[in-house]
Amino acid sequence: MNLYFSRHARNRMRRFGVSPGEVEQLLEGPDHTESGEKGRRNAWRKRNDRYIRVTYVEEQERTVVVTVTLKDRLPKGGIA
Repeated sequence: MNLYFSRHARNRMRRFGVSPGEVEQLLEGPDHTESGEKGRRNAWRKRNDRYIRVTYVEEQERTVVVTVTLKDRLPKGGIA
């Protein structure tokens, strides 16, 4: 998978202690996915007692990771 991490995503990953390998694994097999705004997608995976949400855009040649966030729960309608 050809991933490109935006500066914002890299900063958030450092802040939350999420590695690039963890993001790649999440995108290859998320627990839950949903459509976001502006053609973006959100992928979720449980990590310990919280969830990692990766917001990304698929382009022709690469996948751009826009941001990475830790959340306490999945969005409404998400699989528990």
